[in-house]
Amino acid sequence: MAAKKTPVATRRKPAPAPAAAAVVPVNDLAASATEGMLGPNPFVGLRWRDVLASSRKIGLQAAKQPALLLEQEAILARELISVLAGQSELDIGKGDKRFADPAWQTNPFYRRLLQGYVAWGQALSGFVDKSSMDADNKARARFAMSMVTEALAPTNSLAGNPAALKKVVDRGGASLLSGLRNMLSDMVENRGMPAQVDKQAFEVGRNIGLSAGAVVFRNDVLELIQYAPTTPQVHVRPQLIVPPQINKFYVFDIAPGRSIVQYMLDSGFQTFVVSWRNPTAVQRDWDMDTYVTALLEAIDAVRQITGSDDVNLHGACSGAMTMAALLGYLAAKDKPVVHAATLMVAVLGQCADSQLCLFLTPKAVAAAKKRTASKGVLEGREMARVFAWLRPNDLVWNYWVNNYLMGNRPPAFDILYWNNDTTRLPARFHGQLLDIFADGLLHRPGGLEVLGTPVDLAQVTCDKYVLAGTTDHITPWKGVYETARAFGGKTEFVLSSSGHIQSLINPPGNPKARFHVRSDLPETADDWLAGASAMSDSWWEHWREWLAARSGAMRPAPKSLGSRRLRPGAPAPGKYVVEA
Repeated sequence: MAAKKTPVATRRKPAPAPAAAAVVPVNDLAASATEGMLGPNPFVGLRWRDVLASSRKIGLQAAKQPALLLEQEAILARELISVLAGQSELDIGKGDKRFADPAWQTNPFYRRLLQGYVAWGQALSGFVDKSSMDADNKARARFAMSMVTEALAPTNSLAGNPAALKKVVDRGGASLLSGLRNMLSDMVENRGMPAQVDKQAFEVGRNIGLSAGAVVFRNDVLELIQYAPTTPQVHVRPQLIVPPQINKFYVFDIAPGRSIVQYMLDSGFQTFVVSWRNPTAVQRDWDMDTYVTALLEAIDAVRQITGSDDVNLHGACSGAMTMAALLGYLAAKDKPVVHAATLMVAVLGQCADSQLCLFLTPKAVAAAKKRTASKGVLEGREMARVFAWLRPNDLVWNYWVNNYLMGNRPPAFDILYWNNDTTRLPARFHGQLLDIFADGLLHRPGGLEVLGTPVDLAQVTCDKYVLAGTTDHITPWKGVYETARAFGGKTEFVLSSSGHIQSLINPPGNPKARFHVRSDLPETADDWLAGASAMSDSWWEHWREWLAARSGAMRPAPKSLGSRRLRPGAPAPGKYVVEA
């Protein structure tokens, strides 16, 4: 870096968002969306032909079992008669915010409409559950049915949504005009999908990604950002965060008060983060070796700047998968440059309880590889569209109602902005990730080679902290548990009572937060949970204590960033993060 060595910077204050696009509190819409948010694991996507094939199997099953079909039709008919007579006790499940308006319980018309919808859904589910299909085909059939039942929910139409009708009356029809403008805008700017977030409300470095620091090392693959200490003394062993390649790093520095980076700095840890470059088709041949080599260079830079012999690593999702490959390589080469590692919401190739693996077939994997190879990259925007349909109620119809029927602007919510600020994956790396996930290469000794070296995670004996979330639909917690058991040495497994993103962004002080801990790792995840201890509040404080014990003694905080050889350059959040 050809820049003069500068004093340690002070933390920047967030610039206020424009009044018209002010950041709103976490509302029900945003909260349900982040629970259903899906990343690119296992990177295979969803082929509509597979969904249609599952739908056809339901039809074939009806032809094979006409008696069962008649039985379910008779049940549905009896229930509908009861509904029309006002004698049905059917109701929607608790927590379904689509039917939260009081009219669904007090208005006779809407009450019957709701009960009819529930009866229809139960009849479809009953047919699949009692059919002779095997377990996998039943699961695929349930998914295909949910696509239809959620699309045809009465709340998705103006006449069937009492809250939207009230707004039309209250605003004299203005909400309809606003909804039409939103729909036309989405057709032009969002390829016809309802926008999930008000993108005008945020800018990286202005009101998100605010921790003070500078780029102290850059290669073709990554920028290394060093953050300015906020405490007089720091632990001698530095921390390096490895984010997922498919998303941008600032989820770890999302906003003051909810920033993992800020929390680490305020806890006295020297903190660095990797910011991956957003590849184009020119970088189509980047692979796992490319990313591991770049990380090795980043670790050397951190060691050179801090004078530490080793570092602690922290990774999430696909970043943790890359980190696991790196740890396996270092163990095979007997290079102890990583002292301890944290792997957050990371599955290394298991499909336990995962909706994503319903359609993970050899044909689907081969098609995904071919599609990406033809373009040179896996486009994050395309993947986001596909995965939105894996949880359409949370990620499509929520916004259909909010944007079009209610005429509201999409929510101004920083995590949703980050989730929509997608990146790309190089074709070769994407193909490797598919193989790692589908074939369980990291769970097989020697199954994966890194830089020409077979890796065995059982040989990774540094201390590890592995985090999972109980309601995580992307990396199901039992799959993350298998990640913890894949390594050698001592591993601390912690289970947060949240989903994928809420497990990460989980600052102390939340009265609803809970997590489970247990020191050993029995054979099954259920056995672990049966003997685990429940703890209140966030896992962050538990992690801080674990990390402090593995970060060495305290010393005076450095007065400047970088070193004589590695001078600070662009201020955080750097340049790679804003490249298209």
